[in-house]
Amino acid sequence: MRQIVLTTLALAIAAGCAHKTAEAPDVEEKFAGQAAAADSVAREQARDRSKRSELEAIEVTGSRLPAQALMAPPPAPTVAMPAPPVERNTENYTAFEDSGIVRAAEQPVSTFSIDVDTGSYSNVRRMLVQGQLPPRDAVRVEEMINYFDYGYAAPTDRRQPFRVSTELAPAPWDGKRVLMQVGLKGYEVARSEIPAANLVFLIDTSGSMGSDDKLPLLKESFRQMVPRLRAQDRVSIVVYAGSAGLVLPPTPGDHHGEILAALSRLEAGGSTNGGEGIDLAYAMARQAFVENGVNRVILATDGDFNVGIFDPRALETKVEAGRKSGIALTTLGFGQGNYNDALAEKLADVGDGNHAYIDNLMEGRKVLVEEMGSTLLTIASDVKIQVEFNPAQVAEYRLVGYENRQLAREDFNNDQVDAGEIGAGHDVTALYELCLVDMGCESSDALRYSSAPAAATGTGEIAFLKLRYKQPGQATSVLVEQPIRRTDLRRQPGESLRFAAAVAAYADLLRGGRNMSGFGWDQVESLARGARGEDPWGYRGEFLQLVAQARSLAPAPAPAIQISQD
Repeated sequence: MRQIVLTTLALAIAAGCAHKTAEAPDVEEKFAGQAAAADSVAREQARDRSKRSELEAIEVTGSRLPAQALMAPPPAPTVAMPAPPVERNTENYTAFEDSGIVRAAEQPVSTFSIDVDTGSYSNVRRMLVQGQLPPRDAVRVEEMINYFDYGYAAPTDRRQPFRVSTELAPAPWDGKRVLMQVGLKGYEVARSEIPAANLVFLIDTSGSMGSDDKLPLLKESFRQMVPRLRAQDRVSIVVYAGSAGLVLPPTPGDHHGEILAALSRLEAGGSTNGGEGIDLAYAMARQAFVENGVNRVILATDGDFNVGIFDPRALETKVEAGRKSGIALTTLGFGQGNYNDALAEKLADVGDGNHAYIDNLMEGRKVLVEEMGSTLLTIASDVKIQVEFNPAQVAEYRLVGYENRQLAREDFNNDQVDAGEIGAGHDVTALYELCLVDMGCESSDALRYSSAPAAATGTGEIAFLKLRYKQPGQATSVLVEQPIRRTDLRRQPGESLRFAAAVAAYADLLRGGRNMSGFGWDQVESLARGARGEDPWGYRGEFLQLVAQARSLAPAPAPAIQISQD
């Protein structure tokens, strides 16, 4: 209201002054200045009211920051964190190809060394349990088959250390073909009859052995063995990492507390000097050497020899020298990621020992407790098998497995050539797949210019089986011979042959399924289930579970391509 009064007064004064300009110019100038002043006051008051209105419209937030500062800050830029380094898998397996089909007329003789190793089976089991298929070269068919006991008859006396069993029957995957099973069974020896044993445990305690499936599992496995050790036995423990060390000097086997305490002190750390450890282990074995007893180094490792003497050939030379002095070598594999299967198996072969892989405590008990008699006491060494097939009866043959055990024909009679050993109670199995003459199952044509096979002689012999072996400590081999006749052919395979065939087919599928004519996982499972038989330890039942696991992991077969005839 005050603003309106002042403005009207100013206008009236201005109008009056305009009428009196000519009469009083000095008065006009005076009132013009007053009007300008009044107008200036009015404008200042209007600005004050505008500022008050703006202040009344502001929402009080308690912050004195300018409006730009009250806005939400922009999101922080996303920074990609580096992924943790992936440990490279350096597991090492010897590459090999499957044995091929051979025409009997062109090459009638097959020669190989026996193999009692089982490491491939338990190593493959470890991978399947972890949900992965094994690499092809990790699967050795003969070690898969020889993991199981087939109930072969044992010898009736010990003049011959093992008994030979054979069987002929149609192959489950091809009725036109025949499987020939050759089984060897060593005589049993009671634990009380095993000679005094001098055992040196050579244990890898390097940093690579720190995980639960390596040194901790090794220690628990060895603890199960300790109660079986006797007063006449001697036990030493040598460890190796950056350098080798003696944890337990040669100690009577019945000093169980000392042995267990030494095992408890083992810890993993450092790099791996396998060569230096082997030197110390053999020195301890020589120090406690038992005449006419068991002298053996048991090497437990993941095989990751990475410092010192780690050249494979140099290690083999040391092991070979130990073997010639009467000290055998057994290798036990542990762990994953850097497991050197190739080296562990080779060292055991050179050392006249056996190779096993321990993936769990049950396997540790199987190897170190249940089968320790077989591991310790060798009843036949340098065991070789030679089969001569009759071309008049056999068109083709294929040895299933034993690819890295093949020998030259002349090696069979050469007692200087090393071969495999059989321990007390061991059984060994070999399978041949045959195509008999006139069965229509040949995979290749006969040579045009080769001489025709001689007619059957009337004996009905399919093959002639020969074996050579040495008694422990002897330099000259003993020859065993046995004919295999066509009249031995059965209509259906027995339980042991059916289960062995199932294991062979399982191994073939894991290697790519090239040899069994489309025999698939369902057929393997059915064959094994029907031949499970007595299974006191549950090994065959576990095999069925592994077949199911492998089937679930295997890629689906490619659909058949339909070709239209229109």
